[in-house]
Amino acid sequence: MRKHSVKSAAIVGAALLVLAACGSNKDEAGGNNGGSCDTSKGTLTVGVVAPLSGNLSALGIGIKQSAELAVEEANKKCTVKGYKLTVSAQDDEANPAKGAQAATKLSTDPNVVGVVGTLNSSVAQTVQPILRDKKIPQVSPANTNPTLTRGNDFLTAPKRQFDNYFRVCTTDDLQGPYAANYLVEKAGKKNIAIITDGKTYGEGLAAELSKQVAKKGGKIVGSEKVGEKDTDFSGVISKIKALNPEAVYYGGEYPVAGPLSKQMASAGLNVPLMGGDGIFDPKFIELGGKEGDLATSVGAPTESLATAKAFVDAYKAKFGKEDYAAYGAFSYDAANAIIGALAATLSSGDWSDAKRDDMLTNVGKYSGSGATGEVKFDQYGDSTNKVLTVYQVTSGKWKDVQTGTFSG
Repeated sequence: MRKHSVKSAAIVGAALLVLAACGSNKDEAGGNNGGSCDTSKGTLTVGVVAPLSGNLSALGIGIKQSAELAVEEANKKCTVKGYKLTVSAQDDEANPAKGAQAATKLSTDPNVVGVVGTLNSSVAQTVQPILRDKKIPQVSPANTNPTLTRGNDFLTAPKRQFDNYFRVCTTDDLQGPYAANYLVEKAGKKNIAIITDGKTYGEGLAAELSKQVAKKGGKIVGSEKVGEKDTDFSGVISKIKALNPEAVYYGGEYPVAGPLSKQMASAGLNVPLMGGDGIFDPKFIELGGKEGDLATSVGAPTESLATAKAFVDAYKAKFGKEDYAAYGAFSYDAANAIIGALAATLSSGDWSDAKRDDMLTNVGKYSGSGATGEVKFDQYGDSTNKVLTVYQVTSGKWKDVQTGTFSG
């Protein structure tokens, strides 16, 4: 799935393209003459598919607003010569069927040049083929399941699944083992129980963690499932407690993880709960996450990155106290990858469906300095940025305790 912030005015890393686009306009927003950009060729749309309502809306709104910020800045800089950019944000409600409807709506608009999304890997599975059929690039700020890019045999026989799909975050075949190494080697937790919500994201993450725990000499003492709409976890906690685990790993997201942690403590199961980027949000703590609980998330802490300072400042200036949440910086980078690729695509002509193949090629070739660091894609559409961070609940807030890359 998914955390915070992005870079400065040169954000896209396609700086030369940006300058070329701006320099050829008669007027430039923010330029020396104080004029406006030439948008005589019309309006092009960057789509967003994310949960804008429901339990995960804090993450989805951060994704939406960060993409809006990237588009606003591109318009001010005249990044795409002759065009104005706009955002069309669609609510997938973290539901695969709703995601498919959102993707279908966007795919029928000939002016949609790319889509930022999705948050959930399970939603991505329904969105990918719809956008692929219309040759619309999809750049996810948050999907972490490795099968989305490399297929079910991603470790032994990786194969590109959709040539229109890219992501700017790293994947669970690194995040799961990174968490396992921390639990076993740093936290000294050898006996670990697993609880999952049964969805694509949580199951995949837990599976990768399990394999690495065994490699490091630890043991998975038991595994249970809960429903994402469950509120009473007493039965599962009773089963897990009898196994005497030293930690519980939860594969899922914060709406369940927070209450689960709280109920574990109430039942006398006083061990840390750990999860992936799906629980890394202040709402996990609000919902019952306790001192000592752990989470991994993709990238380095946003606030610690010099590259993210301009993004953070601009986001707060535009949206006030609203939080960009776990994937805001990644969404900003995803939108800028689409915008940078569009500027390159239209350097040799006007937008039409005939440009869609070039657009896909240029997203794949995109390279830039973003809020989260270098933004670049490998042959599968995966991010080349493999940085991960472990966070711990300390004095009622998430505190980063380790940042690095998985090393085996």
